[in-house]
Amino acid sequence: MPATFDFDAASALSKGARAYQEDAVIADFSRGSDVGVAVLADGMGGHAAGDIASKIVVTEVFSELMFQRGDVEAFRKTVTQNLLDAAMAANTCLRQHVDMHPETHGMGATLVATAIINQNLYWISVGDSPLFLFRDGSLSQLNEDHSMAPQIDFMMKSGLLNAEEARNHPDRNTLTSVLFGEEVPRIDCPEEPLELRPGDLLIVASDGLQFLSNTQISEILSAHCDAQSAEIADRLLGRLNDLQDPDLDNVSFSIVKLNTPRSTGANGCAATVEGMIRHVG
Repeated sequence: MPATFDFDAASALSKGARAYQEDAVIADFSRGSDVGVAVLADGMGGHAAGDIASKIVVTEVFSELMFQRGDVEAFRKTVTQNLLDAAMAANTCLRQHVDMHPETHGMGATLVATAIINQNLYWISVGDSPLFLFRDGSLSQLNEDHSMAPQIDFMMKSGLLNAEEARNHPDRNTLTSVLFGEEVPRIDCPEEPLELRPGDLLIVASDGLQFLSNTQISEILSAHCDAQSAEIADRLLGRLNDLQDPDLDNVSFSIVKLNTPRSTGANGCAATVEGMIRHVG
């Protein structure tokens, strides 16, 4: 029987420099559970549309995954299809909302949802919300970036653009895939899971976190890798606030630390994310 990890998890939300919040995030890594779930959406469509879109997506995907995880063995066998079905159900809900409220036409949301079953990480993502893994002092993005940024970076590497032109390109943040009630052009949902290790740290985030460079994020994680996830969340938010950037986007993320696998009957140091969500601004 595979070892079961203990989780230390926390989430955070900040409006950044925006007047309203269009991100939504929810997670559950309850003590003793064999399945941990985190779901995040970054809405678009303006006030009273983007925030609704993100809530629809997060609520629909999270509730479906929580329902399905009740039977762990069945969930393990069909988790990839469950993730796809949950995302498509959320997309349908967006379509129905727009049909009932035509003034919200154009609303949509990115999605990144993770399911951890014992040591195996599964995910689905649509859009540019990143899923990061911090392992052995190195930060990497696991999921695809469904925006123009990868193509613009390729143009820079090919010598068609210089670094400043690529960094400030007006189409850099244009999405190439998003949930908006229509056909979804691109979905990242690998069939095979990533096997996690004790000491791994995951960040499920909106792209607002990327106002910090990967180097800056890595520095914070390296300096506080022994801290609780809630403290790490505070450190990341503090560094973002220190930027004093008038264009700082909404920021949301869930941090999940994987501790040493627990033995049957052992008192682990697992923590549920519920009650540990930080709201700033």
